Amino acid sequence: MTTLPVPDSELLRLDHQVCFQLHAASRAFGGVYRDALKDLGLTYPQYLAMLVLWEHGPQPVKSIGERLRLDSGTLSPLLKRLETAGLVRRERSAEDERSVTIHLTATGDDLRTQALPVPRRILAATGLTLEELRTLRGLLGRVTESLDEA
Repeated sequence: MTTLPVPDSELLRLDHQVCFQLHAASRAFGGVYRDALKDLGLTYPQYLAMLVLWEHGPQPVKSIGERLRLDSGTLSPLLKRLETAGLVRRERSAEDERSVTIHLTATGDDLRTQALPVPRRILAATGLTLEELRTLRGLLGRVTESLDEA
């Protein structure tokens, strides 16, 4: 265990909590994404699922869930809403009826073009440079790995 150069009593202050800063940043990102995605008709979790499909093409539900760190109870309703919106279609595997692959529809594929400005809009809203954002993303990746192992 690492000894911190701060008295234990100070460690319980809210403004010393990295987890709270991450939580606050996540909520702030949520507000910016809500506005940025409004015209696309997507929620932030739906946008993440679409990003996976735009990047990797048809994916089994299990792979999407692993990539987004979402369980099936959260992911299934999200994918059903995307299907209802006409953006994706679900297809059962012929080899394994339990496995469902998600495919983009033409409408879902076309939505990618409308989504192109979103990342630059989010970058601008952060007030960070591209290099700072890359550094932050790398640090958060390291933190996530370490927490997963803990």
